Amino acid sequence: MNLVKLNTIDREKLPCKELEKKNIEVEVLRLDKIHHIISGNKWFKLKYYLEEVKKGSYHSVLTFGGAYSNHIVATAFTGQAMGLESIGIIRGEHAKTLSPTLIEAVKYGMRLIFISREQYKKKHEIPEKFKEAFIIPEGGAGPQGVRGASGIMDLFPSESYTHILCAVGTGTTLAGLTAAAAPGLKCIGISVLKGMHGTNLVSDYHFGGYAKKNQELLDFMNSFYAETGIPTDFVYTGKLFYAALDLLRKDFFPSGSKLLLIHSGGLQGNLSLPKGMLHY
Repeated sequence: MNLVKLNTIDREKLPCKELEKKNIEVEVLRLDKIHHIISGNKWFKLKYYLEEVKKGSYHSVLTFGGAYSNHIVATAFTGQAMGLESIGIIRGEHAKTLSPTLIEAVKYGMRLIFISREQYKKKHEIPEKFKEAFIIPEGGAGPQGVRGASGIMDLFPSESYTHILCAVGTGTTLAGLTAAAAPGLKCIGISVLKGMHGTNLVSDYHFGGYAKKNQELLDFMNSFYAETGIPTDFVYTGKLFYAALDLLRKDFFPSGSKLLLIHSGGLQGNLSLPKGMLHY
C-alpha cells in the first residue's frame, strides 16, 4: 500500500512572538501534507487494518462515523483505490442535504447506511448483517489503529522534544504516540469532545463538543493562518492550536520546553462552512 508519500512530511517552526518571551520552542508536524484525501493521522490508523484486508482477500470494508468524519472519507477513498466495496454506518438520520464529507464519501463509492443515535450506541451488533465485510472500528480505533499511530513517532527524533500535543477524538492517536514515546516525553491530548476526561487529556477546549464551533474559534483560525500560513479545521486542529497557544500564555509549559504539535489534517471538514467564513 503506497497511497501516501511520507517523505513529504515537514516539521515547521511555529512563528510566534509570544514564544520568544516564554523561552519555549514549538514545531508543527505537517501530517496534513501527506495526501490530499487520506489526510494526517488517518493513514496511520488505517494502515494495518488495510494490510489485514489484503491478506484476507476481503471484497468489502465496513466502518462507522458521523457526518463530518475524516475517517469515513479516508476509508471510502482507500476502499476505492483497493478495488473494495465500502460501507459507512452513519450516526444520525439521513438529512435532506448530505454534508460535504458524506458527499465526498459517496463520490468514492461508499454506500451509506444511516441509523439513529440510539441505534448507533449498539453499533457493535450491526456487523452481524455484513458477515462478508471486514470491520474497521470508528475512527480506526483498536489495536491496529494504535499500532499504526505509534508509527508517527518514527518520523522525527522524539528525544528532541519535551511535549507532544495532538487533538483527541477516539483517543487512538494519543494512545499510539504515548506507547512509542521516548522516556520523559509527555504526550498531551486536546479533547474535541465534551465531557471527555482521562490521563494526559486537556478537556477545556472543545468549544461545545464534537464539530461545535463559535466565532472566537473561527476568528482564531483566520488569524493563525494569517500569521503562520498553516490552515486548520474547526473540528480538530483549530482547537488543538488554540489550546496550545492558550496554555503557553498560562505558563502550562515550563521555560525551556520544546513542543511538537501534530497537525492531523482533516481540512475537508471546513467545506461545511459558508463561503468566505475562512480566509483560506
